[in-house]
Amino acid sequence: MRIKHLTTPLLVSSLTLLPHSLSAAPPTQTQNSDKPNIIFILADDMGYMDPAYNGHPFFETPNIDKLASDGMIFTDAYSCGPNSAPTRASFITGTYTPRHQIYTPSARSKGQLEYMRLAVPNREDKSSNYNTVIAQTELPQDTQSIATILNSAGYTTARFGKWHLGPHTLDFDISSTSDQPDDTAKHYGEINIAEKLTDRSIQFINNHKDDPFFLFLSHFDVHTPIKAKPEVIEYFDNKQKKNNTNYDTTYAAMIHAVDQSVGRIRTELEKLNLDDNTIIIFSSDNGGVPKVTSMEPLRSAKGSLFEGGVRVPTIIHYPNITKPNSTCDTPINSVDFLPTFADIANTSIPSNHTIDGISILPLLNNQSIPDRPIFWHYPLYLSGSAKIRNLPVYSTDKIYWRGVPAAAIRFDDYKLIRYFEDNSTKLYNLKTDISETIDLSSSNPTKHDQLLTLLNNWLAQTNAPIPSKLNPAFDPNAPVDRASKNNNNSRSKRNRKQ
Repeated sequence: MRIKHLTTPLLVSSLTLLPHSLSAAPPTQTQNSDKPNIIFILADDMGYMDPAYNGHPFFETPNIDKLASDGMIFTDAYSCGPNSAPTRASFITGTYTPRHQIYTPSARSKGQLEYMRLAVPNREDKSSNYNTVIAQTELPQDTQSIATILNSAGYTTARFGKWHLGPHTLDFDISSTSDQPDDTAKHYGEINIAEKLTDRSIQFINNHKDDPFFLFLSHFDVHTPIKAKPEVIEYFDNKQKKNNTNYDTTYAAMIHAVDQSVGRIRTELEKLNLDDNTIIIFSSDNGGVPKVTSMEPLRSAKGSLFEGGVRVPTIIHYPNITKPNSTCDTPINSVDFLPTFADIANTSIPSNHTIDGISILPLLNNQSIPDRPIFWHYPLYLSGSAKIRNLPVYSTDKIYWRGVPAAAIRFDDYKLIRYFEDNSTKLYNLKTDISETIDLSSSNPTKHDQLLTLLNNWLAQTNAPIPSKLNPAFDPNAPVDRASKNNNNSRSKRNRKQ
């Protein structure tokens, strides 16, 4: 573990619209500090490089930056999946994808069937010939969730915003996708949804200010469709003209909406004298989308097991525990939050609840955790637009996929990806090659074999499905124009479902 304090100032800008500032006056606490409140704020599709604290030259995130300067930045934090559903399922359960079996919202591969070498569940042929991978679209009603654990410790629990895990509320005391009671609708593209979710979250905080609470604020922003308030777009349009830049100003306005949410939550906590007894975590569910942002120097984007798809911005502010302006480069993962929250709440996890993560509370206390590998498993195919594709159709140089059936491991500074189409592997040193451009499989066989053994053992231990049946419809020479048509359909559905 390496923890350090920032020696350069954070890039904090001051958007004049709807500012939210925090005063420095120390509050008087009314709650029991043995059970601090926990607020987990999750952005949807916010790329690792999007926050200004990570150096973005145009997007403005003063409230997120302030949270970063007050707390600890995790430079090597990862989502459990390259898209939203598996990450959320892993966060809620503390388990990796092979255990809950949620790999993508539809539980099926997206893309042209003829370009899939392996026979896996897909959208074109739903016959039993392709039922080679058991994939789910929801968590069972009897799932022991992060809310189950915290409820047992006396917390009141609420989730507002995107869910993506089925119809069951999984023991959350309050659960809604909007500011309205028991809402289950999707609210993509609604320009006021971040504000409404924040309004409802603030109401919840006020209603439960005298007892410990857990709030999961799960934004729909900055997911497509890219829409935002006109007056905020205008602000960024003017900034663009002044600076002669070429960024997506509507996307910048969506990021601003999430940032304002963070600021409003913190302001309300201060107003209620709860800020010194409330832990705030900010993160994203996967990488960003190249159409509106850049993950560089990270490779690829949402949907990929490369760093651009799974490395996410993450900040933890634990008052009087995390040191201001500190950073930690120990890798952490979505599965670590449930055991961490249980540790913070001083409650036990039932013996029949398998947990894949570990408590990272020692990291927050400037201590170390045991060295351990972290894993990803994605046994399906995922297509994408031209900007997001990064992998070829098998046996060709035709770049079509953003994700193919594969598993990956990170251990120490190294990352290995195993591709199931031909069992080939790629090994990268992330410390020296963050862009994952140099395959070290041949030049460092000892490290390669070590990680491959760890990965294969984990796949066996978790009963991870490894597709091997060949697709009888596989035709790598299928016309490109048909692939493009299929891609457009997949992209339209993705805007609605992911």
